[in-house]
Amino acid sequence: MLEQVVATRYVTPLREGGSLPGVVEGDDLGTYVVKFREAGQGRRVLVAEIIAGELARRLGFRTPELKLIDLDPQLGAREPDEEVQDLLKASAGRNLAVDFLPGALGFEPLAWSPDPAFAARLVWFDGLIHNLDRTWRNPNLLLWHGESWLIDHGAALWFHHNWRTADPLRPFDAGDHVLAPFAEGVEEAAAELSALIIPELLAEVTALVPDEWLDGEPGFASPEAVREAYVDHLSRRAHGPGGWLTRAAPQARRSGPGSVGAFWRGERG
Repeated sequence: MLEQVVATRYVTPLREGGSLPGVVEGDDLGTYVVKFREAGQGRRVLVAEIIAGELARRLGFRTPELKLIDLDPQLGAREPDEEVQDLLKASAGRNLAVDFLPGALGFEPLAWSPDPAFAARLVWFDGLIHNLDRTWRNPNLLLWHGESWLIDHGAALWFHHNWRTADPLRPFDAGDHVLAPFAEGVEEAAAELSALIIPELLAEVTALVPDEWLDGEPGFASPEAVREAYVDHLSRRAHGPGGWLTRAAPQARRSGPGSVGAFWRGERG
């Protein structure tokens, strides 16, 4: 289980994107970006954050520390925005805290050229977890103390919004990946990382997700059954045929569903 802290002060909302995360202080004197269970994208986003972020950490990538944070909705009573107040009230209890990296800078390719081997490893890893949200428009990479850090994995594992369409061999077009132009040796990176992805590692990572965020998942009898489905899917993707990683030409990038919403509804492109 992830370490658990108690929120002591709600500092400010972060109005980037539609989920309204907030900066919150904890009783361990830490400062966190908190992602709320009842935000519009739901608890599956928090599940993706834990599984993808903790798997990345175990594969050697730098990711901010994750903790569970207990929220008293009264902390937001002085927040003038009614939308934020409603979100905090609805999210009373356990939420996800992401360690705040003070002074971190966003990735800027004109100012920083990533290591080609690092770029290759990250391109393959994002393909493994179906992460569509590391493009030049939204890199989700930070530079902190001279090192690169991965953030915001809530859009990964998006098949879990409609498990009926989960496909371990679903193609991943890396053509839009922010580090694709820098990546060299992707096949070598794939061999290195896939060898590390064993069922025991995946079971360790999925065990960090609270039962309450997996309970009631349609089509599954228990939280443990959901964890086993994640383990099976990622194992098969890591060790099956590697042809799912592609770099299609721009005019050919519509082989999949036309939108995330279409995917959730089970529509195929």
